[in-house]
Amino acid sequence: MSVAPPEHQSPPPARAWRRPVDIGLRALGGLVALVAGAVTAVLELLLAPLRVGGYLVGVAVLVAVLANIVLSWFAMETVGSRWAVVLPALPWVVIMVAAADRTTEGDVLLIGNWVGLLVVVAGSMTFAVMAFRSILAPNPPSRRY
Repeated sequence: MSVAPPEHQSPPPARAWRRPVDIGLRALGGLVALVAGAVTAVLELLLAPLRVGGYLVGVAVLVAVLANIVLSWFAMETVGSRWAVVLPALPWVVIMVAAADRTTEGDVLLIGNWVGLLVVVAGSMTFAVMAFRSILAPNPPSRRY
């Protein structure tokens, strides 16, 4: 029995289940990125007034930058689109804008000091830089199933 050389072998059969599974996993990744954007925004709001020895430490700024980098990367990798960076950025920005507004009782979630300002500026700039970097990146190779 002779075996055909590799250049004459037929391609493997296409698996019909791969495409729906891929789409489902991408949608799930986008949903996780969306929820994670909201969760990290709330975490940063909780860390903003953190003091050590009576002094503001600003750990929320570091968390905002690092978390937004990871969330942007995660969204783009799981969804497979450059514009997926919007998924975690949208709830993050909405929560930060809502937190900066005074309630009818006079409460403000995002304190008006250097930490609150830097959380908003650094966090939003991180999303902007990640989006800009994704725009400048070369097109990824297309995946065929």
